[in-house]
Amino acid sequence: MIPVHGELWTTKELFVLPNEYIYWAVQIVMYPFMTGVVAGAFVLSSLYHVFGIKQLKEIARFALVFSFALLPAAPLPLLLHLQQPFRGINVLMTPHFTSAIAAFGVVYLGYSCIVASELWFVYRKHFVDEVTAIRRKPERSGADRLRLLVFSVLTLGAYDTSPAAIEADHRAVKLLAGAGIPVACFLHGYAGFIFGSVKANALWMTPLMPVIFIMSAIVSGIALCILSYVVIMELRKLHVRHKRQASRYGAPTPEEIKGVETNVVKMTTKYLVIFMVLAITLELLDIIFRGYTAVKSWDIIREVIYGRDFTNIFVLQYAIGNLLPFTLLLIPGLTIRRTVIATMLVLFGVFMMRWNVVIGGQSFSLTLSGFMEYHLPIIPDSLETFKEGLFGALTVAVAPFFIFYVLNKFFPVFYEEEAK
Repeated sequence: MIPVHGELWTTKELFVLPNEYIYWAVQIVMYPFMTGVVAGAFVLSSLYHVFGIKQLKEIARFALVFSFALLPAAPLPLLLHLQQPFRGINVLMTPHFTSAIAAFGVVYLGYSCIVASELWFVYRKHFVDEVTAIRRKPERSGADRLRLLVFSVLTLGAYDTSPAAIEADHRAVKLLAGAGIPVACFLHGYAGFIFGSVKANALWMTPLMPVIFIMSAIVSGIALCILSYVVIMELRKLHVRHKRQASRYGAPTPEEIKGVETNVVKMTTKYLVIFMVLAITLELLDIIFRGYTAVKSWDIIREVIYGRDFTNIFVLQYAIGNLLPFTLLLIPGLTIRRTVIATMLVLFGVFMMRWNVVIGGQSFSLTLSGFMEYHLPIIPDSLETFKEGLFGALTVAVAPFFIFYVLNKFFPVFYEEEAK
């Protein structure tokens, strides 16, 4: 007999309905987490392109490419969660607004077009420079001919690199970045809207849910960009030390890389702290409001928040994931090592927030007199436990970094810095 979806990892106690299980498992936790870092990374890049914060210029290009690499991974948790994943394309092929999930097709495609267009305007001159450099070679290898073909296609026939054309590109980037901010926020805000509009679940039913999701999304996106930026800059320093040879753009010294890295990280962490304050304030306001109003379902919600999930919420999420990194970032004399630790803790805190919302919201029965517990499958003994277990979540988390590695071959995030 085929087990019911959710039966493999759900245990029940007290009065629980027979057909109740924790259907939304770890992949539904990863879904708002991945869409959140997409939106947060784009907002970070827009702080420079739209608001002209020049101190973020070095990381803005990095965040834009990273946001585009995260895009394919955003719907991946849903595809792994679906029992019929091949039907998932219907959301993109027939988008409409009759439901929050169906609206994903409109928002996702629109946001993808905005990010792709902005990337093209940012890197158009780079594409033209690559084509020109390859054409000037007296002899071309097979790799050169392939690169010539790829970059010629990417130029879309626009080879004008005059100052007027470059200025027009900058205006287009600013316009697209400005239009992309509300779309990026809506891309993740609707994930909070899905949970906040479920009337049958007392823990999810709150108008603050979309706003809380948006604020925590910006926090997670900025933290992931800082962490990835630091790791890549450290790898560049190791590459320069070991190779000790100039690249085609003229490689900077490790000291120059370290100086740029320190300045960019210190400035970006200031904005991370600001959005952390907003996110934490909204989350605490929601808990206080629930306790003050004390609706009919408050008794079992209080048992979940202050009892069964006390460690997950107040120890792992707020203490380790919010208070500790907030303190590390505010201590004077911020170092790269402390920043790495703080950003990792911030990402852990945002993940735990998603976990407590998705899993915690399903941990009590609709009878309001029983509880369910989710056991994350560690060892995948079937396709189902792989998709809804630890290895499925790790697959979703690692996928964007491979995509970013490939994209960096065509959209080099440091090419302007290295040009002399």
